[in-house]
Amino acid sequence: MTERRSPGRPKGDAAGGMEPRSGERTSPPPAGRGEGGGQSRPPLAGLRVLDLTRLLPGPVATQHLADLGADVVKIEDTGEGDYARTMGARPGETSAFFRLVNRNKRALRLDLKNPEGVAVFRRLTLSADVVIEGFRPGVMDKLGLGYEALAALNPRLVFCSISGYGQDGPYAQRAGHDINYVGYAGVLDQIGTAGGPPAVPNFQIGDLLGGALAPLVGLLAAVIDARATGRGRQVDVAMTDGVFAHAVFPLAGLLARLAPPPRGADLLSGGVPCYGVYATADGRHMAVGALERKFWERLCDTLGRPDLKPFHLDFGAKGEQAKRELAAVFASKTQAEWSAIFDPVDCCVTPVLHIGEALDNAQLRARGMVVEVDGLPQLAPPWKLGDFEFAIERAAPAPGQHSEEILREAGYDADAIDKLRGRGII
Repeated sequence: MTERRSPGRPKGDAAGGMEPRSGERTSPPPAGRGEGGGQSRPPLAGLRVLDLTRLLPGPVATQHLADLGADVVKIEDTGEGDYARTMGARPGETSAFFRLVNRNKRALRLDLKNPEGVAVFRRLTLSADVVIEGFRPGVMDKLGLGYEALAALNPRLVFCSISGYGQDGPYAQRAGHDINYVGYAGVLDQIGTAGGPPAVPNFQIGDLLGGALAPLVGLLAAVIDARATGRGRQVDVAMTDGVFAHAVFPLAGLLARLAPPPRGADLLSGGVPCYGVYATADGRHMAVGALERKFWERLCDTLGRPDLKPFHLDFGAKGEQAKRELAAVFASKTQAEWSAIFDPVDCCVTPVLHIGEALDNAQLRARGMVVEVDGLPQLAPPWKLGDFEFAIERAAPAPGQHSEEILREAGYDADAIDKLRGRGII
């Protein structure tokens, strides 16, 4: 594993307690990946991000930035730090969870409850393009590190806040988790089988759609504008909003029926024969997505059941009967047998894989979606950019692993760093 080249030390006063001058910027020149190798520099080279987030949503968002070349400084408190470090891990070990969402970042420990720690963070802000945080609304202001305070030091700063319900509204101060956000957004109600209760998905829709990907859109839009105008802005992202903004089919169903779509009985949730999940003889499943008529007819011919062609998009009694007929056919063979039958047939019928099988899937492997660091399989970013090759250049950092080099870049000398460490600030 190679290490990303650290940015050089900026010019400036090396005194330990210096407050930055308004508008001063000390960002180092960007370091290119693969210089001289025919590749362009990483698309986000030169972007410096101060990352105060923890657990899942924010760390995934900042890992995407780091994977694209941004210098992401993960800032943790001097106590437990990011709770994800120990979740599911044996004593003394770092969890797989943490390692999967914090690669390509540098780490700094900093006590923001201490005025000296606040002064350090303010100084770091001078060379930053982005601050991203995931505290409850108002916490950063109480620390003296809210957007207005930091923008006075660095007008070009983009300040992104990720929260469950947003910076305002009657729920702003409420605690929540993914299940709460998708529940409020009208999405959880849609997940599950007909006649059954809502099913809790083992995929964090609110955290990942609303809290990881949605912030990137707003954050990068603000960065582009800041580079054009010299003025940053605050980006307010609510995970509930992120899910609700994409609840297209539930809303479309409501508008069409003037009533909420029935769980497990809508077009894309199992209500029609051509779109659903069917059990196989070995207790596994096949995913059938033959929405288009040509695919449905090809499916029926492959199963030797051309008599089912008329029931393509049927709801009600005829559709239910067709689903029972299909279920009986799929139950006659194993998943492996059906996979072999349908592999050469272009009709949107595929096996339902578990995550271990997905790691070995030929398509995902061909796309470079599985990478490995120190024996740990990791998931690559989902986008491919021309003239840029994704690489893991840093494994997830140890707590405060890069504290000294980050502070030296900000102008702190060795004596000042030792004093900060001795007083428990870093």
